[in-house]
Amino acid sequence: MSKKALSAKEQKEKVQYRVKNWSEYDAALVKRGNVTVWFAEDDVRKNWKPAATGKRGAVMQYSDRAIQTLLVLKSVFSLTYRSLEGFGRSLMSLMGLNLRIPDHSHLSRRAKTRVS
Repeated sequence: MSKKALSAKEQKEKVQYRVKNWSEYDAALVKRGNVTVWFAEDDVRKNWKPAATGKRGAVMQYSDRAIQTLLVLKSVFSLTYRSLEGFGRSLMSLMGLNLRIPDHSHLSRRAKTRVS
């Protein structure tokens, strides 16, 4: 029978698949939640703190690149600023880096300014 001969109802029916190996299927569903984030450790160490500007006033603690990196993670994972702060701390801990993460209010303020 050709496709034209099938009724509209028959064409819209969903194909149902039967799972034959539940353990593999279950493992595949669990793997969907696995998130791997890779950062070049040397790059993070080198670019986390801003370069000296030579201007008067308080020195910035975090580079624009550091703030942008965190804001991208915020956007990708739909995080609040407080959650982003915790997520950033856990990433630094996992990477074994002793770098501070800006607190949520600092991130919010810097997000409002023009970050280049």
